[in-house]
Amino acid sequence: MTVRVLIADDHPVVRDGIRAMLGTQDDLEVVGEAVSGTDAVRLARDLSPDVTLMDLQMPEIDGATAITRIRAHDPAAKVIVLTTYDTDSDISRAIDAGAIGYLLKDTRREQLFDAIRAAARGESALSPAIATRVLSWARADAPDALSGREIEVLGAVAQGMSNKAIAAHLCISEATVKTHLLHIFAKLGVDDRTAAVTVAASRGIIRLSGQTS
Repeated sequence: MTVRVLIADDHPVVRDGIRAMLGTQDDLEVVGEAVSGTDAVRLARDLSPDVTLMDLQMPEIDGATAITRIRAHDPAAKVIVLTTYDTDSDISRAIDAGAIGYLLKDTRREQLFDAIRAAARGESALSPAIATRVLSWARADAPDALSGREIEVLGAVAQGMSNKAIAAHLCISEATVKTHLLHIFAKLGVDDRTAAVTVAASRGIIRLSGQTS
């Protein structure tokens, strides 16, 4: 069975490289290339690929938003994130959006091929390092590990949002936001929002604006 793949990345060199790699496999066929998040949503609808490879940093709308829109149109759509970003907030947001896989761009080509085939079969396709982190969240086996919701709250804080704005954005109460912040401060060993953002960024939990890796 041939797996039809849509590549969504705004860098032409990256797209060319992925297309060339997939071209070495008889059962993997590139059926389209998207240069923006909006383009990815449109092509996913028009082409109905078996698997979409989605970068997170996309023009117009970001990759996670594009995934949400693609799966809103087709809940069975299979999307693998292929990115340079590996912070907890990026991983959490992509998985929440419905990504079936999450790989970094330095993934070996054989792993990429296997991940695409696995995704086409409906199986998750996470790199080992990402899988370990996701499992640790699910098991909550680290007492100081931030929950998915706490990561969302802290990410909003890093964007300069007030408690009121965070509450509206996440559809929770301001009191709940404050409770999450208290838990975040305790887990990170800090006393204020600025310190929490600084520590979280240094640990790779969140990505600050302009941070590329």
